[in-house]
Amino acid sequence: MSTTSFHADAILFDMDGTLVDSTAGVVGAWETFRETYPDIDVHHILSSAHGVRTVDNLKNYCGIHDPEELEREAERFEKAIVTSSSTNGKKGIVLLPGVTPVVQELAPARYLPNPRWAICTSATRAYATAALGITGIPVPDVFVVAEDVAHGKPHPDPYLLGAEKVGVKPENCVVFEDAPSGICSGRAAGCKTVGLLTTHSLKQVKEAQPDFIVKDMSSVTVRLTEKGVEITLNAE
Repeated sequence: MSTTSFHADAILFDMDGTLVDSTAGVVGAWETFRETYPDIDVHHILSSAHGVRTVDNLKNYCGIHDPEELEREAERFEKAIVTSSSTNGKKGIVLLPGVTPVVQELAPARYLPNPRWAICTSATRAYATAALGITGIPVPDVFVVAEDVAHGKPHPDPYLLGAEKVGVKPENCVVFEDAPSGICSGRAAGCKTVGLLTTHSLKQVKEAQPDFIVKDMSSVTVRLTEKGVEITLNAE
């Protein structure tokens, strides 16, 4: 393990698997959807679909292509994440380790016209807003969601839009991501990338080639500066 410090003009966070853990709800939602789509392989989906927009997963695994039906089913799926996350003794949607002190330090810098962090998620606005509300993370002014881009992760669109909205060149942003698809999105956008080992194996994260790898946000310290954020990593 090595300690590395660097400056970034802005941080672009993924949400699920980076800031919050909604695994219990996602599993429950796919189990609910198997009642409608009995041919889906939930185990396979859970191992490969993380970090991808719900509409794209529903296209790929449920064979839904009609835009209106996709929108309806995506809304139903993400409502099911919230409702099923705490049923039958499940732990609900919770903060991941180390997130609280990072968010507390960054919270004052979440406002336009000069925000120093953003969230760029594959989730819909309704679900992402609900998940942040449940876990107590303030919604930053720059909040890129599934509906905001034509092409989701691993395409660069979410992080390019996030960088544009915070008013920072992508190469001066750092992306925090747990999913290989999201790491690839950040790299394709030209951002520095930090991969977290919260949902995927070290091998899977390494294959996405982030600049740094950390266990989770407890391995990250941030300090607001006049022109951005000073970031210290205890890297793997």
